[in-house]
Amino acid sequence: MRVSAIVASFVLASNLTVAPDDVRAASAREVEVYPVRPVRLILAAGPGGAPDVIARLLGNKLSEAWGQSIVVDNRPGATGLIAVEMLANAAPDGYTLGMFTMTNLIAMLMYQKYMLATELGALTLVGTTPFAIVVNASTPVRNVAEWIAYAKARPGQLRYGSTGMWGSMHMCMEKFNAIHGIKMTHVPYKTAVPAISDLIAGEIHVSCPAVPMLPPYLKSGRVRALGVTYTEPTRLLPDVPPVSDTVQGFSLYGWYGMHVPLKTPPAIVRKINAELVKALKDPNLAKLMLVAGTEAVGSTPDEYTAFLRKDTDHWTKLLIQSGATLGKPQQ
Repeated sequence: MRVSAIVASFVLASNLTVAPDDVRAASAREVEVYPVRPVRLILAAGPGGAPDVIARLLGNKLSEAWGQSIVVDNRPGATGLIAVEMLANAAPDGYTLGMFTMTNLIAMLMYQKYMLATELGALTLVGTTPFAIVVNASTPVRNVAEWIAYAKARPGQLRYGSTGMWGSMHMCMEKFNAIHGIKMTHVPYKTAVPAISDLIAGEIHVSCPAVPMLPPYLKSGRVRALGVTYTEPTRLLPDVPPVSDTVQGFSLYGWYGMHVPLKTPPAIVRKINAELVKALKDPNLAKLMLVAGTEAVGSTPDEYTAFLRKDTDHWTKLLIQSGATLGKPQQ
């Protein structure tokens, strides 16, 4: 399935609902002049990483279109809870936006607070990014099939790294291992960088990080990518085949999405969405996002809501199957 078809597939599989009756209507004048002051963009990540780069690229586009500053407000911590809570409690007037990720959606499911699909207003699916199953380059395997045989021959002897319990890297490996009955020890880290460092050092044997962080390690020859988690080849790692070529149906799409507080007036939502989609369809911005490891999408609020609901259902089932206790996130 091509990335451009992902949103459509979620819409067809979901039932859309209209906005709540208590959402305030915006006057024609409010919509016409919006925005009349700087807009804050809350980000559940620190400066310098791929989410920060993408947020600032989009912020610059909005600023050019509106003649107002877009102030990126980095609020990392608690796997996104701090940032999501800030947006949920902000005034629903269009002057506070938020950009969140699949990892934040999973975390909110664990907390059972501020669900992205129902407790925030959806603007657009910004873009998607694959993960990749990677091993130390000295490991005597060259592809996913060889890794499966290697791991199954060593039950309980191998270790995989992630950025913490129930995060995207953890769930990627749990999903992969469950399909094949592979028994491994999970080693959680605070971020992906020390996990990859320990992979290189031989302290762990495999991991499933997001693709944007991998090029320096792959170019150095210290890490080998066995497969990407898209169901088709990706320009982000053009020489690495999909895991699904070997493991039928296996996929994991990381993503970024833009939100507003839930009761933001629909007319303001439409105006923001139109400008975001226009930016995301710009070939120059798409190229810059690709450098940051993300394939630009752009969708309507309804399409993004359908996407979120489908992803929420998927991760709820997978978390429960993996032994998670929703409402009691483990660190």
